[in-house]
Amino acid sequence: MKIKIGVSVFLFSLLLIISGIVATTFGVVPIPFIDVVKILLSPLGITDVSGYSEGYVLTILQLRVPRVIFSILAGASLAICGAVFQSVFRNPICDPYIIGISSGASLGAAIAFILGWDVLFFGVTIPALITALLTLFLILGIAGVTHRNSIQTLLLAGIAVNFLISAAITLLMVMNKQEMQKIIFWTMGSCASVSYQEILFFLPLFLFSIFVLFYFSKDLNIMQFGSETARSLGVNSQFVMLASLFVSSLLIAAVVSISGVIGFIGLIIPHIVRLLWGNNNRHVFIFSIFLGAFFLLIADTLARTLVSNAELPVGSITAMAGAPYFIYLLLRKNKQNGVLI
Repeated sequence: MKIKIGVSVFLFSLLLIISGIVATTFGVVPIPFIDVVKILLSPLGITDVSGYSEGYVLTILQLRVPRVIFSILAGASLAICGAVFQSVFRNPICDPYIIGISSGASLGAAIAFILGWDVLFFGVTIPALITALLTLFLILGIAGVTHRNSIQTLLLAGIAVNFLISAAITLLMVMNKQEMQKIIFWTMGSCASVSYQEILFFLPLFLFSIFVLFYFSKDLNIMQFGSETARSLGVNSQFVMLASLFVSSLLIAAVVSISGVIGFIGLIIPHIVRLLWGNNNRHVFIFSIFLGAFFLLIADTLARTLVSNAELPVGSITAMAGAPYFIYLLLRKNKQNGVLI
């Protein structure tokens, strides 16, 4: 089994690299695949790009490559966090955004736009990340870590805070109409303006979060049999639940603070993975990372190529694919047991 997983990881990684290069060829100005490869290898001194114009090279290295890299990282992050949330809440229709973290980041971004901080070196990333984390602490405080039904309470607290913050963002947009367009576009998600600095800021957090979540994957598997069984096997369910949710929320907050709100990936990808590879969280996490990366890479490529001379919000692309699947899950779950949650 380990050999099969290793081979699958290698093949998926190779396919993801090729797909990333192919995605880089698409844009307002299509660029041949071989030219993209030469330009990508030029910083290593392997190829000579003196025959290409400076604008041609900069388009690849400074505009398309960062957004392709981040779309891969963001898709992987959203998918694995969705898998964690579904495992913790034991609910296949649970999504990371339902707990309100994305709304918290959106509030920080809205405030940054209104105050004009988006022109500063930290842009909206730092304010969005701060408010997202404050939102998480608020939800955990409301739920209460010692509450007997902390999972259900946490979910309900997240929903309530989500609605509250969404209302606050709406009021801010109405009171600051000159910044409304910026806020609306940001809340719909986009990888268009991602820079290498933001990727360097995000990458250590991504690697740390992935390591921690894989570390807890075995415990999360055991917790599926109930807290009593987990306790008898030496698993601290409360600690594993809070640690997994905190790390996942931190990773979600980092993604949202850079790209804005990109929904439904954390809902549909883990569910598809469970249908294909089973419920072992270690396998679910691995394949969610790859399928999530592929999904957002394709969505971002469509967002910048579907309409000529225009950039569509990538969140609208993922929503168009995810919303029908979400409705299908609701109907299927309702048919099976008569309740949604």
